[in-house]
Amino acid sequence: MNIASLARVFCTFIALSSAPLAAEGLSVTEAYLRSSTPQSTSGAAFMKVTNQSGIDDRLIGASAYIAEKVEFHSHSSDANGVMRMGRIDGGIALGSGEMHIFERGGDHLMFMGLKQPLVQGDTVTVLLEFEKAGTVSIDIPVDQERKP
Repeated sequence: MNIASLARVFCTFIALSSAPLAAEGLSVTEAYLRSSTPQSTSGAAFMKVTNQSGIDDRLIGASAYIAEKVEFHSHSSDANGVMRMGRIDGGIALGSGEMHIFERGGDHLMFMGLKQPLVQGDTVTVLLEFEKAGTVSIDIPVDQERKP
């Protein structure tokens, strides 16, 4: 094995082994998923995402087997007090030591094109994709009864 081949193997090893380390220090708490009715074709997830990894990161995507697509959305109030919901482009910045709260009436993960109803007590696996930490898998319980 020549030096160039050895260097490639070493770099590949470092790249593959650093992804799990980067995900360490990221935590998701108080997560739950709900829809407005059992027949809804969309739902929303709420949670707290905390970055204690020691490096700034960005949540850039999400996906779940239960939905055709998952996007970051936010509620905001216009000049007349009318609430509007819209997509958050560019992801969610998570500086080292920071927390981002996805909550009702604010930022949330929007599940569009639900492939099946969200049933109270079920658990849905969601993949969160971070710019530096890579993909992190979390299990989110369906909680249709939780009050805001």
